[in-house]
Amino acid sequence: MSKDYLIVHKKILPDYLEKVIEARNLLENHEVSTVTEAVLKAGISRNTYYKYKDFVYAQNESSFSRHAVLTLILRDEAGALSAVISTVTEMDTNILTISQALPVAGKANVLITLDISRMKGTIEELTANLKSLPSVRNVHLDAIE
Repeated sequence: MSKDYLIVHKKILPDYLEKVIEARNLLENHEVSTVTEAVLKAGISRNTYYKYKDFVYAQNESSFSRHAVLTLILRDEAGALSAVISTVTEMDTNILTISQALPVAGKANVLITLDISRMKGTIEELTANLKSLPSVRNVHLDAIE
């Protein structure tokens, strides 16, 4: 990311910046046909719209995703990986990759990469839920970004 940009919470910004985004969205979605209609509907002046329209943007889901990499040790039991997948997807995470090694000495190593940008709950809750599964021996959070 360029050093010219900041990611800030909208609570600390003036309301009119969010209204500029609203006006631009009205125009882009063809809900209004002119800038005048858009700014009236958004409740800002044309001057404010033109001053900030090229400088404020809403966060795009695809440009701001969070990933987590987990390593698990599972017992070599039928349904062990299926239980892990069910637990992960119950929290609205998206599984990006799964790599499972052949079981050795009754244990199987699994590496899972997740998109956690829409996850319900925290990563700590996810790891606790995974650790509570009877077929899971160990869970380790390798990385989060």
